[in-house]
Amino acid sequence: MAPTVELLWWEGCPSTARTRALLAELMAGAGLDPEDLRVAEVVSDEDAERLAFVGSPTIRIDGRDVVPPYPDEPPALSCRVYRLRDGRPSPVPDPDDIREALRGALGAMEPSP
Repeated sequence: MAPTVELLWWEGCPSTARTRALLAELMAGAGLDPEDLRVAEVVSDEDAERLAFVGSPTIRIDGRDVVPPYPDEPPALSCRVYRLRDGRPSPVPDPDDIREALRGALGAMEPSP
């Protein structure tokens, strides 16, 4: 079975389309079907709380955030700010963080020798 890849987003976030395109490209590069991407809009504070959604866009693979939020980061309908590996702020996660999370999920699925 392929890992479950989710994109959670909020309507007020202008980075959703860019993130979705990047994620589709990286999924295809990892041998996954981008059509299997699960996309969910978070529409209320209650949804944000229930989903532990700390901002848009959020990418989860098998339920794990590709960039775990800070422990004290509250659920919110807001735009999320990431740090690229070189330290610059970004409205989308670093592609290498996504690649690493995809590789980890795919590696966890391989049978043990």
